[in-house]
Amino acid sequence: MNLSEYIINDIKPLDKDDKISDMQLLFNQLTYSHIPIKNKEGVYLGCMSETDAHCFNSQKSISDYSHAIEGFFVRHQTVWLDVLEAFAQNSSNIMPVLNDKNNYLGYYELNDVISLFNETPFFAEGGSILIVEKSINDYSFSELSQIVESNDGKLLGAFISKMENDLVQITLKIGNTGLNDIMQTFRRYSYVVVSGHEEDSYLENLKERSDYLNKYLNI
Repeated sequence: MNLSEYIINDIKPLDKDDKISDMQLLFNQLTYSHIPIKNKEGVYLGCMSETDAHCFNSQKSISDYSHAIEGFFVRHQTVWLDVLEAFAQNSSNIMPVLNDKNNYLGYYELNDVISLFNETPFFAEGGSILIVEKSINDYSFSELSQIVESNDGKLLGAFISKMENDLVQITLKIGNTGLNDIMQTFRRYSYVVVSGHEEDSYLENLKERSDYLNKYLNI
């Protein structure tokens, strides 16, 4: 996946000596959360957010508010998952791209990176979503794989979706088979099945037995 093909450079960074009004005008024309800023030598300094720009005095220069410049960026060889993380950490929909010599190459748009994520087998391939939970010290990805594959499933992807106290939740995308046998195996290995997006006959059977017992006791 060559992410550098998605570098856009139709917006040139503003100079730090430009007026705040120039930045405000640019934000009014665009839908970006941030605008890149450089110095007179062309060195990238960082980005300023739309929220900050509209709060500042339009007649002052950008350099008067240098404290509000956020220095985030990625390299042109940064992998797409790290790029996506940088977007999330900086609450931005634009991500400046620098080369190894810190030269500004352009920027990524958030929508382009998300579209690449949507093309991965985790989203693009058919399958079922399963969320399991276990103690943070007791789970392993090798065990998760073994459980899925021992039931003739194909693990298309897995990631830690929640970590709280001493528990961790792992979201799995599973292809090739139904979830019921896999969920029962996870339970035998002391995992809690938080969610399985397919009929869980184990829970259905428990519910049916409970309903039957209640009906029997009420006779």
